[in-house]
Amino acid sequence: MNARRLTATVLCSAAAMTALAGCKTKGEIVVDQGVGITSIRSKCPAVGIPEYTGDVTLFRAPNDRTAPNIDLVAAMTDVRTQCNESETAGDKVTASVSFQVQARRNDTAGARQVTLPYFVTVLQGGSAVISKRVGSVTVSFADGEQRGQVSGNVNAFIDRAAATLPQDIRDRITRKRKAGDNDAAVDPLSDPQVKAAVARSSFEVLVGFQLDESQLAYNATR
Repeated sequence: MNARRLTATVLCSAAAMTALAGCKTKGEIVVDQGVGITSIRSKCPAVGIPEYTGDVTLFRAPNDRTAPNIDLVAAMTDVRTQCNESETAGDKVTASVSFQVQARRNDTAGARQVTLPYFVTVLQGGSAVISKRVGSVTVSFADGEQRGQVSGNVNAFIDRAAATLPQDIRDRITRKRKAGDNDAAVDPLSDPQVKAAVARSSFEVLVGFQLDESQLAYNATR
């Protein structure tokens, strides 16, 4: 599954987020016949990079943010996930998230290694932080080499019970409706109780560079 760019204002006070559409996979609710809606849902989380955390810029002198002072720039790309939601996997749904980091340095003299921290966060209902972990990847440059690349991989775990819609909510969504019924043309997802239950059982995994406030501000204003 390819990554989505997701809303996650709880992670970065300086970041404004943008949502992109993601992939749909066959899940626990599929309504194929009758009057009503077709809803496809999976226990697997959506995966993406919060806005302004997908790249990082390092400067030679920390107080000089001008272009001539840039030491290195790096971008996180190709974020993907493999998810195991099978009931045989136990009480956790495991999402294995992989990504690439591509970096470019301005001074190519000498071999060099640069370690860049990243975070992976699990959100429930679009705002509640369930977990956050910080890791790091190291990009290596050979002498005279300007560009470097490294792969990263991290697992995120979702509580299966929390990601499962209650039976009464599933019944309200999937109930077949006949033409002429009072609620035949009413989207069950517009019901506040149904909408809230779907939100509570929806999870997102967000990955990005672990930036300080000045780095976030630079990304937001450049």
